[in-house]
Amino acid sequence: MKRARGLLVLGAVLLGVIFMWGRLVDRMIFHPTAGADLRPEQVGLKGEDVFLQTEDGVRIHAFWLPAEGATRALLFLHGNAGNASHRLPNAAQLVALEAHVLLLDYRGYGLSDGRPSEAGVYADARAGLAHLVETRGLEENRIVVFGRSLGGAVAVDLVQDRNVAGLILESTFTSVADMIRSLLPPAAPFVRGRFDAESKIARLRAPLLFFHGDRDEIVPYALGQKLFEAAPGPKAFETLEGAGHNDTTQVGGRPYFERIRRFLDQAAPG
Repeated sequence: MKRARGLLVLGAVLLGVIFMWGRLVDRMIFHPTAGADLRPEQVGLKGEDVFLQTEDGVRIHAFWLPAEGATRALLFLHGNAGNASHRLPNAAQLVALEAHVLLLDYRGYGLSDGRPSEAGVYADARAGLAHLVETRGLEENRIVVFGRSLGGAVAVDLVQDRNVAGLILESTFTSVADMIRSLLPPAAPFVRGRFDAESKIARLRAPLLFFHGDRDEIVPYALGQKLFEAAPGPKAFETLEGAGHNDTTQVGGRPYFERIRRFLDQAAPG
């Protein structure tokens, strides 16, 4: 009896350690900012706030940014910090490419409820795609998913075995373990399996366009190349010479957006 009780206590302690470790890793990965510091009209956009219900019952926020006359859409999945409103200036440039944009706030970010977690942000992305199909009436093959940084790993999880028109991955890594390995090798085994885009990307059926700055100080350029090598075709990799992690649009300039337009025109012709 005492031995059984001791095993139960030990099991409870181990479960508690695993739970607390998971929470600690989440706090290392996610850096949300609450609220909305910008509105669509401040960047010249007509837009509206939409609130979506995820499959696990969390109410999340997104900006719906329509492009007049467009028949295609971008689902934009941002990185691990800030909130969706900080991406509105970038979204305005994407709307100008004749594509509607749904700019998602993950749970715990911006105007969304909840607390971010890996499983949670995957569910948020699925809710965003469902909104485009079920509420906006778009076919999956008229939707391109755009994932930046952490959002790239979310995008890969979302579109595996789906019939979306295409996938754009920018400044994206292979896995959190590879990221940690490049910074603190002894800690890598403790985050194995977290945001493991490399293990999923072979299941993609959509055309792929990669962007990565060769001076990225957060996600090593080599990890972007490694993810590209693991991906099926058709695919293309664009090196943004002189770009770091957070200045890709500025350094890339007009050629960067023209490359996105060409990809959109091939994947989901207007």
